[in-house]
Amino acid sequence: MTVPPYRSIAVAAAFSPRFHQVLAEARRVRDCFGSPLSMIYVGKHDATTERKFRDAFAKLRLPADSVIHYEQGDPADAILAAARKNRVELLIAGALEKEVVLRPFLGNVARRLAREATCSVMLFTAPELKPRSFRHIVLFADYSEHGQRALRRTLHLAERENCERLHVIRIHTSFDKARARRRGKVVTVDELTLAEEETALREFILAAGDTPVPIESRCIRGNTGFAASDFVQSVEADLLVVPLEPKPEPEPTLPPQISWITDVIPCNLWIIR
Repeated sequence: MTVPPYRSIAVAAAFSPRFHQVLAEARRVRDCFGSPLSMIYVGKHDATTERKFRDAFAKLRLPADSVIHYEQGDPADAILAAARKNRVELLIAGALEKEVVLRPFLGNVARRLAREATCSVMLFTAPELKPRSFRHIVLFADYSEHGQRALRRTLHLAERENCERLHVIRIHTSFDKARARRRGKVVTVDELTLAEEETALREFILAAGDTPVPIESRCIRGNTGFAASDFVQSVEADLLVVPLEPKPEPEPTLPPQISWITDVIPCNLWIIR
């Protein structure tokens, strides 16, 4: 890509135990995309807050004059409002609330950011002070123009992260198989046989052009989102990428087939709007 995928990036900063870790991950993403990074903080703007940010900027080698957007009110409402008001194109935040057995669950604020933000969102389940590269990335293929742009953005990040493998996947359900048996001569993108799906997926990847990133395409059989979640965990993915077509309504929601990602999050998540 000849221009940065995002012109403005903001991180939802809260003085939690993972405050510095989330900022460190945001700095790493900023470096990959080459875009300005600002902070969104929900709380009072006073001397104590300024000192905490000043100390964090010095520790993480962020510019001392980094922009901080101060907001008041409900955390999720305030962050979403600040992102819209300041025309943020990528919003970064911490994600994890708890982990039950093998399935981690999103926190309430992160869940609302994923569902309601009008911009792209990147959520980190286990942010680190010294971020590790995204070695394995999984992308949900969407055969639209927006999906193709999302693939190119993912490749942009993957190249800079020296990604070991990008897995581009589609979910093929028993409903798809049944529709394929019943259909006549007209075929829609939602009515492909498994063989046709595999061909369409390869063509989708080839349309993105040459890349040094190793790519593996995979059609996964399953009727629920947990099939995709299980695959993401099986390849030990560091990042799951989900393209979502931007919608005009004030509070966009996730399509039913991927709404599971706002409850069970198998790894770091990047929603591309």
